[in-house]
Amino acid sequence: MANLYIGLVHYPIMNKHKEVITTAITNYDIHDIARTSVTYDVSKYFVIHNIPAQRELAATIMEHWRTGFGSTYNPDRKDAFTGVELVNSIAVAVRMVEEIEGVKPIIATTDARTYDNTITYGAMRKHLENEQVPVLVLFGTGYGMTKETMESFDYILEPIYGHGEYNHLSVRSAVSIILDRLRGEAWWSK
Repeated sequence: MANLYIGLVHYPIMNKHKEVITTAITNYDIHDIARTSVTYDVSKYFVIHNIPAQRELAATIMEHWRTGFGSTYNPDRKDAFTGVELVNSIAVAVRMVEEIEGVKPIIATTDARTYDNTITYGAMRKHLENEQVPVLVLFGTGYGMTKETMESFDYILEPIYGHGEYNHLSVRSAVSIILDRLRGEAWWSK
C-alpha cells in the first residue's frame, strides 16, 4: 500500500477576482484536517504557508495542543497533531516526502473543474491500495491555486459533485470527503 500525504496550501492562491494572494491560517482548518488525517491514516499533513508570522501563529496553536494545557485537557487532540508539519512552500513539502520515502511522490490536487490530467477517485484509490509510490494530495484555500501551479502537478482529482448546482465546499469538508473516498471503508461492496 502506498503512503498518503496531504498539504493545505495558502500560497499561491487566487481570490475571487483571479488575483494571486496568500490566504490566512484558519484555526478550524488546522484542527479539523489534523483530526481527519489521523482518522484516515495520512502519513503527514503539511500546513503550507509562505509568511513567517502566519507559521508562528499556527505553531502557537499546535503547541497548545501538543504540549500546553490542551494536551492534558483533550489528549485526542494531542494525538491528532503528531502528524502535522509546518512548511513554507509546496516544494519543501514535496522534498520532505521524498526524503521520507526515498522516491518523489505523485502529486495530485483538487479543483471544482476538470482538466486533461483529471483522475477519478477510484483510480487514485486503486493506486494507493496496490502500488508503492507515495501520493501527496494538495488542497487549495481561497478560490484555489493558480493555474500555473496546478499545471505542475501529476493529477487533479475529479470535482466533488453534490446533488444541487452549488459547488463551493469549505476546504475542511472537501478534505474529509476526499480522504473518505481515497482511504475510507468500501461501503459500496457490503
